[in-house]
Amino acid sequence: MDLFDPSIEQLVSEIIAVNYAWKKAQDLFDCADNYLANSLRDLKARLQLRLLRSYAPELVYLMTDTNVNVDYDEPVYGLQLMVSINGRKDAAHMPVRVAQKNLSVQELQQFIKS
Repeated sequence: MDLFDPSIEQLVSEIIAVNYAWKKAQDLFDCADNYLANSLRDLKARLQLRLLRSYAPELVYLMTDTNVNVDYDEPVYGLQLMVSINGRKDAAHMPVRVAQKNLSVQELQQFIKS
């Protein structure tokens, strides 16, 4: 495991694990606005940004997800993987507002695929 230059497999595994922990923390504390849950949500977003900046658009890209089967009340992107990693074709969802806040216009144009 390389902390400074993680593989795409490592980043995807971390994103999935943190996403799962975030959802469990929301359930455990029976609310979406809990310090631990919010910290995990923010960590997931930072890992996703690192994945995009390290591996997009060759191995991962953003795609607007209109068939979200999770509890989002805002538009979201799916981080789509070009090849299956650990049986997954995505690296969870990211709200569009989070992407717009943390990525430059140039990065968004580069990372979004229709």
